[in-house]
Amino acid sequence: MKRCLVIGAGGIGAPFCFAVARAGQPLSLLVADDDEVERSNLHRQILFGAADVGRPKLVALRDAALSLAPDLDVELVHTRLLPDNAVSLVSRADVVVDATDNFASRFLIADACRLAGRPCVHAAAVRWTATVIAASPVGRPCYRCLFEDLPEGPAPDCATAGVVGPVCGVAGAIAADFALRILRGDESAYGAILTYDGKGDRLRRVEVKARPGCELCGETPSIFSIDVARYAGAACLNDP
Repeated sequence: MKRCLVIGAGGIGAPFCFAVARAGQPLSLLVADDDEVERSNLHRQILFGAADVGRPKLVALRDAALSLAPDLDVELVHTRLLPDNAVSLVSRADVVVDATDNFASRFLIADACRLAGRPCVHAAAVRWTATVIAASPVGRPCYRCLFEDLPEGPAPDCATAGVVGPVCGVAGAIAADFALRILRGDESAYGAILTYDGKGDRLRRVEVKARPGCELCGETPSIFSIDVARYAGAACLNDP
């Protein structure tokens, strides 16, 4: 049975798991998170309710997913993604879904997936905008082809910029579509970034080309291992 690793059980991870559970596909879910359900996040974390406040997100997500699909195989990993466990964790899956809410986590996931030879679906949401991009196991084009490296200084995320709840749902649904297509061997999920504009209700697909000088997947890559110093002090796995 194919296995999908979902990193983050919040605003994107929850609708992703909802969509996968409803899809009825033979799939094993491996979900990583270390946070608890908060009342202020319920508007976007659609698998949780008021009774779940204070519970571990993983436990609440598993219970909700199994109520939708009792035969779904769900394994919980109570941890956040860190430089010392990233490669070993993504290596356990056939496809990885990045449902996190910070650039440190996204770049760490991108690096780990490339090094482990695993396809990855990066899904993000902030304010009225959702974006989803998938990188193949060989990583061309990859997340670094677009964004190159960690931004200097603070970057907007759900906590600082806010996010409209349904936009997270769109990001999670698109990520589920991408992941299921990848597991079926459909390579059309690669090579483009999908952007959803919630204000204008527009979904846009833009082709992405590999960046020749990309440090991760270019002709002369310079990233061959996880550099702990690159992520020192970064709060990884703050999911939306």
